[in-house]
This record gives sequence, C-alpha cells and structure tokens, in this order.
Amino acid sequence: MIAFVVSRGLAARRFMMEVILLGMILVIALVTPHFLSVENLLNILQNISLQGVIAFGMTMVIVAGEIDLSVSSTVAVSGVVTALVTGKLAKAGILPKESAVLVGMAAAIALAAVVGLVNGIARVRFKIPTFIATLAMMNVVYGIAGTLTKGFPITTLPIWFNHLGAGHLFNIIPVPAMILLVVFLLVYGLMTDTTFGRAIYAVGGNEESARLSGINVGLVKVVVMVLVQILAAVGGILVSSQVMSGSHTFGKGYELNVIAAVIIGGTSLNGGSGKPWGTLVGLIFLGVIINAMILLDVSEFIQYVVKGAIILFAVLLNSIQQTRR
Repeated sequence: MIAFVVSRGLAARRFMMEVILLGMILVIALVTPHFLSVENLLNILQNISLQGVIAFGMTMVIVAGEIDLSVSSTVAVSGVVTALVTGKLAKAGILPKESAVLVGMAAAIALAAVVGLVNGIARVRFKIPTFIATLAMMNVVYGIAGTLTKGFPITTLPIWFNHLGAGHLFNIIPVPAMILLVVFLLVYGLMTDTTFGRAIYAVGGNEESARLSGINVGLVKVVVMVLVQILAAVGGILVSSQVMSGSHTFGKGYELNVIAAVIIGGTSLNGGSGKPWGTLVGLIFLGVIINAMILLDVSEFIQYVVKGAIILFAVLLNSIQQTRR
C-alpha cells in the first residue's frame, strides 16, 4: 500500500505540467465555450507549429548546456533567402518559380547550417559563451536579412508554396502541424534511442565526466548548434510560406517564446535534463494560454505579464522538483 502511494506521488510530480495543463483547459472551456471548437483547436495547433519546430532543436541545445538567441534572425533570413533565390532563378530563366523555390529552400537551410557552425566553433574553439556568441550572431544575421530585402518584403514565391504554411491535410489537419509532429518524432528518437542523444545529456550534465568517458564534447556542441539553426530555417520557410513573402521582420521575439516553451516543459537551463515531450507540453501550454487570452479579449500588455509569470512559475516548479529528486 505504501509503495503504491509513493509511486502515485512520484507520478504526480513527474507529470505535474500535464495535470496543470489539463486543469487549465477544463477551466478555460467552462469560461469560453468556443475554446473547444474544432476550428479553434486546429488554430492553436497551427500557431504553435511555426515556433515549435525550433523549440525541439532548442531543447537539444539547452540540454547540452548551451543557448541560442540567434534563431529569430535565422527565421527572417531563411524566408528572405528562399524568396530571393526563387526570384533570381525565375527571372534569369534558369528554373520556373515552381521548382526554383526548392533551390531557395535548400539555400536557406544551408545558410542556417553555416550560422550554426559559426556559433558552435565560437563556443568550442574560442570559448565564447553561447549567450554572447549567438547574441552577436542574431544582430549580424538580422542585418544580412535587412540588407538583402532593402527594407521591403520579397514576393516572388509560387502559389503551391503557400500550402506548406497554410495548407491542410485532408482539408482538416494543418500541414505545419504535421511537420511539427515529424520533427518531434525525429528529435525524440534522436535524444532517446541513439548514442548521440545520450551524449547530449552527458555533456550537459557534466562536461568533464563526458570528456573522460570518451565523448567528443566539442563535436556534440557544434552538432546541436547546427541542428537548431536548421530547424530555425524550417520555421522561417513555414512563416514565409504562410504570408507568401520574405521579410527581415519575420521571427521577431521567437527566441524568447521558444526558450519559454522549453523551460515550461521542464528542461533545466543548467543542462543535463529535459525531454522533447516536455517541450511539446510547454508549447501547448503557451498556445492554450495565449489563445484563451485572445478569446477573452485580454490586453496585449497583460498577456506579457501572464507569460512572464508562467515562465517564472515553471522555473520555480522545475527547481523544486530537482531539489526533491
């Protein structure tokens, strides 16, 4: 009997955010009946997808004991590069817009990988803290995006491209939500079932012990920095697809929302602990809260207050759970 009670208590603490999320959904559903409509739930799913793909990459980075603030600028420059390359190739008659956009997407992802590589090398080779390195890179990449657009959106994308960010599978499920699911499963499998995933946890938990165990700490850090940038490029492509243009203004504030979702999901900023499932819960948690406040016509400024309070609560809860363990 005692063992049963103890196991139940441990399970309750382990799934604390899920329990809170479920309770919050029930309360919101009572306050605003429209919340549980299929249309609104799919809208929440689509809204969290754009930043969600980046959040899973950020989970790997934070678990490895690092941070990346430059993902928001990568979102912007990825959309810009996609639209710019598409327009250049189509105008030169090399490829029609319908296929040129694929080259543009590949170019955007390649550029994002280079940004991640630079961030990783700055951390591993030159020992620059990633907070500083990625903060600097955020400004550099934003400047590049603004220079390429000359301050104006680039609208050279084919019609079919819109389906990536705004289309629906079987006219029901948002395509971005399907992409989010695929990214979640890939990152979950990587972190749970592979040697590299275990290396990420080892590096974030104790870097020196990981090194003594034969893990190439530098390589692990560089790879996760590259992966989060690639996923940021995917997020940028989805944003540009949704609005059918590339602009340097896209992605503003994404880095804070992404990090907030990861933290709410239980990932420790100290590194070494955290799971993609928790990040998914954090994404849904934020998406539900923001959607509910919009439905209830809550002031935009109050929304910032609520979001900040939630982040603080999540960090406090995570700290208490770690102390108890």
